[in-house]
Amino acid sequence: MSIAIETVTGAALLPHVPALSRLRAEVFAEWPYLYDADPAEEAKYMAHYADDPRAAIVLAKEGEEVVGAASAQPMASTHPEVRAAFLEAGLDPGEWCYFGESVLRAPWRGQGVGVRFFEAREAHARALGFAKACFCAVIRNANDPRKPAGYAPLDGFWRRRGYLHQPTLTCLFRWRERGDSFETPHLLSFWTKSLA
Repeated sequence: MSIAIETVTGAALLPHVPALSRLRAEVFAEWPYLYDADPAEEAKYMAHYADDPRAAIVLAKEGEEVVGAASAQPMASTHPEVRAAFLEAGLDPGEWCYFGESVLRAPWRGQGVGVRFFEAREAHARALGFAKACFCAVIRNANDPRKPAGYAPLDGFWRRRGYLHQPTLTCLFRWRERGDSFETPHLLSFWTKSLA
């Protein structure tokens, strides 16, 4: 399979919003997020990137089909929960580029797309003048019975990309898990990298 990687910004994002919303809902429904997405909220969320001229979505496409996507945005423009975590730790959100979602359909995993996502997002961050990048990932109990057999966490992959886990730097997000009728809090911890 031949995957093309394309970084899109601003209004160029808008035609992709429906596909991106479906993709995000599909992939985040899997372990470890188990996210039960609301289609209207997903579309609204993905469209917000088009309103930020410094945000970017990196698309992975096979032909015209979007099979993966990864986002990058100045932390100053992203979730207040993320900014609050850095402020509480004495870190300046204005110094960081925040990498939000990175989603890829299962048949295209293990072919180097994740590496290309990081390369493209880091290039975007550097082009914006950032010397620091970060993302966060949900913390799950290793013994959670919902964890699929054979699941391999991405920690090793992230370390190979140069990211350091910051287990004491955390934020809290609320979302509804599959099968629930209400939102519950989820703790996420950050991974950081110097782009200098």
